[in-house]
Amino acid sequence: MRRPAFSVVALLGRTMATAREGLGSSKKVVECFYDVLSPYSWLGFEVLCRYRPIWNIELRLRPVLLAGIMKETGNRPPALLPKRGEYMVKDIMRMAKFYQVPLQQPKDFMGTMIEKGSLSAMRFITAVDIAEPQFLESVSRELWMRIWSRDEDITQPESILAVAGRAGLPSGKAQKLLEMSTSPDVKNRLKATTEEALRYGAFGMPCFVFHVDGEPQLLFGSDRLELLGSLLGEKWLGPVPTSSNL
Repeated sequence: MRRPAFSVVALLGRTMATAREGLGSSKKVVECFYDVLSPYSWLGFEVLCRYRPIWNIELRLRPVLLAGIMKETGNRPPALLPKRGEYMVKDIMRMAKFYQVPLQQPKDFMGTMIEKGSLSAMRFITAVDIAEPQFLESVSRELWMRIWSRDEDITQPESILAVAGRAGLPSGKAQKLLEMSTSPDVKNRLKATTEEALRYGAFGMPCFVFHVDGEPQLLFGSDRLELLGSLLGEKWLGPVPTSSNL
C-alpha cells in the first residue's frame, strides 16, 4: 500500500511558518496524548502534524498507555459494547477516508486491541522520546502504519525493530532503545505521562491539551480539532489543508 503523501502540506506549512515568524508571532503549546493502539489517535496525530506550521503551534507528542487510562477511569473499550463496536468499525473507515489516512481494519480486531495491547510498543516509543526524540514522530507513525494499515504485529521485538528501521533509526541505536524500553526509567516515564493525562481529565484517547495564557484546557477526540482551531484563534481548513483553501 502506498504511504500517504504529506509533501504538499509540509511545503505549504513551511511557507506559512516563515511568514508568521516574520510577523513575530508566538507559538501556542498543544500537547497530543496518544497510544498507537487507538486508531482515532492516529487521525488526530496526522492532522495536528499537518496544522503544526500553519497554526504556528508548538506540538508536543505525549505517548501514554491507553490501558492505564481505561483502568483508572473505569472506562471500557468501545469494541466490548456490541452496538458501539459495530458503529466504530464503520466510523473508523469513514473517518480514515475523510482525513486521508491509510487506515485499515485488522482482521483479528479483538485480539489486536484487547489481547495483545500496546505496552511494548508504547514503552519503546517512550524510550525514543527520552533518548532520540527527533525520531518520535516517525516511529509513532510507523507503528500506526504497521498495526492499522498493514495489520502486522507490534508486540514482538523483531516487529519493533522493523518499525525502527522504517522510521530511519540506525540498527545499533534501535537495539539499544529496545533494551532501554524495559528499564525502570522508561516504565516510570510512561506511567508518569499517563498519570499526567489523567490529571488533565483524560478518559480515553486521543486527548489534546492546549495552553493559552498559562491555562491548560483538555479536548477529547480527533473530531474536536476544528474546535481546537477556534479556541486557538486559528482558521480550520479541513483535515487536509491545501493552498486552494487558504
